[in-house]
Amino acid sequence: MSDIIEKLQQIVGPAQVLSAKQVAQRATHFWNPSPMVARALVKPATVDQISDVLRTCFEHGQSVVTHGGVTGLADGEKSTSDDIVLSLERLNQIESVDAVNRTMTVQAGCVLQSIHEAANDCNLLYGVDLGARGSCTIGGNISTNAGGLSVLRYGMTRDQILGLEVVLADGTVITALNSLIKNNTGYDLKQLFIGSEGTLGVVTRAVLKLRPATPTRNTAIVAFNTFEQVTETLALVSRELNANLNAFEIIWNDFYRLSTNPDITGTSRAPLTRDYSAYAIIESRGASVESDKQQFQQTLEELLEKDLIADAVIAQSETEQKDIWQIRENVDLSLRHSPLFVYDISLPVNHMEAYVDEIRTNTKKHWPDAVVHAYGHLADCNLHISIAPKPENFIRDTQQQPIRIQAFNEEESKWYETVNRIVFEPLASIGGSISAEHGIGLLKKKYLHYCVSDEEIAAMRLLKKSLDPKGILNPGKILDME
Repeated sequence: MSDIIEKLQQIVGPAQVLSAKQVAQRATHFWNPSPMVARALVKPATVDQISDVLRTCFEHGQSVVTHGGVTGLADGEKSTSDDIVLSLERLNQIESVDAVNRTMTVQAGCVLQSIHEAANDCNLLYGVDLGARGSCTIGGNISTNAGGLSVLRYGMTRDQILGLEVVLADGTVITALNSLIKNNTGYDLKQLFIGSEGTLGVVTRAVLKLRPATPTRNTAIVAFNTFEQVTETLALVSRELNANLNAFEIIWNDFYRLSTNPDITGTSRAPLTRDYSAYAIIESRGASVESDKQQFQQTLEELLEKDLIADAVIAQSETEQKDIWQIRENVDLSLRHSPLFVYDISLPVNHMEAYVDEIRTNTKKHWPDAVVHAYGHLADCNLHISIAPKPENFIRDTQQQPIRIQAFNEEESKWYETVNRIVFEPLASIGGSISAEHGIGLLKKKYLHYCVSDEEIAAMRLLKKSLDPKGILNPGKILDME
């Protein structure tokens, strides 16, 4: 047993350090059942233990990869046989909720759904919500600056964070658990670590901003014949519903047809016919039951009168609301294609139709039967795209054959490179981004130049060298060091 492993056992206890063999009993990723690879996995229970673990690793020049819920989609959590995995699974507590000042202090390993439930118990809400809420952790959300379903109203994770506690590569603990909305005292250090994917420090605790609960909720799914109708509808509902507009989610026809296909197990009932060009889920939230409902219905009626939408269904119950949202959240159906290449890109709304048409056309030049699924947070310029070059390789029984993503053979890896160029290259000329909310990790770093200048990359490297001079934190992620 190496000297560093013995020291780590002394810090956290022998039972909380898993050997390489024990690590292999864990899955690589939430969607990849392959055995995890690491030199060892360490499970500290306190900030002091994390500090001691990092200080020890820093002294030995030992690389460290931090794990939360392991649900990321950019290989930011990927480890090698040379890495120590630092798991925050034991730091999973909600430490306090301040209902008066509307803040919550949580440990980084706390699951997002637990945060929502604790806020709800105090008649409050936390502004970030996403499909992986039951498994992702707040530390992972912070490390990737996660977005989700309510960015239009509340903003990204960055907009929800008041304060952070972070442990640097050398074990230094920065405790900046600010709970004030306004605090203009020099550099806002927490912003350095939000979205840094564990490359600058390990987030251990956070103070979250909470909002008043919105007890009324009105949800509809609408259909469009043209994309021009989509953009005009967004403009109208943004004006009419204003601050109550919570979500405007677009679904292209291909994904809607998959999500509502009655011949596939696990799909949803189609509330609208399946032959429209695109669909959108529109949702408002507020505090006045009658006036909010009336305003929402009047807005939908105006859309119909102006021929901006072809058809619409308004949910009449909480069950119907869940059914509508399930159409959007049936992402696992797309993931049943093997291989599948998934993307989260951002671009101006006025370029979306041409962009989706272009990548669909260029993909089919290589694979004529390829399927391109597009859906996402239109109002905040974010699209999720999945591309299946061989749609006949579709898993119908996930009990017999588990879903896998980003675990490609040699031929599929070559396909992946081709599709990456198809998806990323057009973004450079239209001011787009190769990552809206999933991060860069390993998978996207070679394409960073499409949306980040050389000067910005140089500044990132300077920051990395300053905070992590030995390069031990999540090495190789986001960018390579020169």
